[in-house]
Amino acid sequence: MQSRNRDTGLGLRLTLVATLGGLLFGYDTAVISGAVQSIDLDFIVPLGLSETWRDTISGLTISSALFGCVLGSAVAGTLADRFGRRPALMLAAILFVISAIGSAWPEAGLSPFGTTGPAALVALGCYRLLCGAGIGIASMVSPLYIAEIAPKERRGQLVTLNQMAIVTGIVGVYFVNWLIARNGDDAWVNRIGWRLMLGSEGIPALIFLVLLRFVPDTPRWLVLKGRDGEALGLLKRLSGAALAGETLAEIRASLVEKSAGLLAYGWPVIILGLGLAIFQQTVGINAVLYYAPLMFANLGAGNDSALLQTVIVGGANMLATLVALFTVDRLGRKPLLIAGSILMTLPMLALGLLFQMKSQGVWALVCVVVYIIGFAISWGPVVWVVLAEIFPAEIRGKALALAVAVEWIANLAVSWSFKVLDGNSALNAWFNHGFAYYLYGIMSMLAGLFVWRFIPETAGRSLEAIQELWGRRAPSEAEKARSEVARA
Repeated sequence: MQSRNRDTGLGLRLTLVATLGGLLFGYDTAVISGAVQSIDLDFIVPLGLSETWRDTISGLTISSALFGCVLGSAVAGTLADRFGRRPALMLAAILFVISAIGSAWPEAGLSPFGTTGPAALVALGCYRLLCGAGIGIASMVSPLYIAEIAPKERRGQLVTLNQMAIVTGIVGVYFVNWLIARNGDDAWVNRIGWRLMLGSEGIPALIFLVLLRFVPDTPRWLVLKGRDGEALGLLKRLSGAALAGETLAEIRASLVEKSAGLLAYGWPVIILGLGLAIFQQTVGINAVLYYAPLMFANLGAGNDSALLQTVIVGGANMLATLVALFTVDRLGRKPLLIAGSILMTLPMLALGLLFQMKSQGVWALVCVVVYIIGFAISWGPVVWVVLAEIFPAEIRGKALALAVAVEWIANLAVSWSFKVLDGNSALNAWFNHGFAYYLYGIMSMLAGLFVWRFIPETAGRSLEAIQELWGRRAPSEAEKARSEVARA
């Protein structure tokens, strides 16, 4: 009976569509790396600001998408719970398309093509803000969608596919940026090339939007809205008739109340989720990814060579994420996070030392590659897996949205502060651009200690079993009142 009803490839197909949100997440966050120098020359330098203000405005412009990420992730939970996981992802895709066109032509409607005055700078920031809102929504809803359609024995692997898509987006845009840069000299890149880089995100965004029209929402959301018949039909296709009824009963039991307050299960689970989100960013990964060409340029590489070395870093990221894909369910979440922290701590401290010693050469690239491998087998994919499964069902949408919003705030702080720290003359007199890497090494060590001491293992458990780690939720005031009436 199970084989007669089950569509064995459905779960994978739905996962692959949802992971396009992850691909765009990676693509759109890293695309700016190829345009940093051009944006500085076209928009920032002509303003004639002091060093501190120049670096501050540049850092805010480069990281402007992250403000949108905070906003998008903050409302993603509400959108996903009220309208559905699929409509939330469709909204993200629409925002990606609009931002691609506007970022490539920010002066549209303001001044002739090719002019880059202060008004165009503000418009560029606004379009990148829209892009960030799409990223924020996709970063929360894509792993949530996958976690809610995946069987427990493959949930870690399938959610890790989303991280693989993020990494693929990063590597893909590094390669696209490099190819675009090879079509002309630096002057051409600063005039036309950066526009092609930022506009290229529109192609995968349109594909994502079209494919989303053909996928259903998740069984858990359907049950949440009282559409049990549709949920059962989808569960039969995902897991077979023999397991569909049992799974539906588990979902119903975990959703006795369709909504609960954020603190219904107490502070500990919220604090653990927020801690993971903060540490994932404060280890410095996005400063390395956003500013990789600048980092290699600081070590003496030319523009084309710096972009090529960035492609190498992205390739290491992708290959290491493949390792996580096949180990996250087998080895568990906690061991991978601790091992990754060790692999990130040592090369970041060594990289800081290489900068301070003004050492140029292959060892700096080796340090960055080892650091990327450490992140990609652990804190990159595994944190998203744990965040998608650690929160109880009744608060999952709210708690995951909060965790992702905090994560983007941390990302914003790290990305903006890197440009300020890296351009600070006083710090560079002592550390020669190495201070930030020392800082990221220390944070990587603290991240490992946090996981070792506080994070429970969730591998191999159903979402409902993980919920039991936090005990029974506290009854709401309405439930208390109903209980008193019943006893009377």
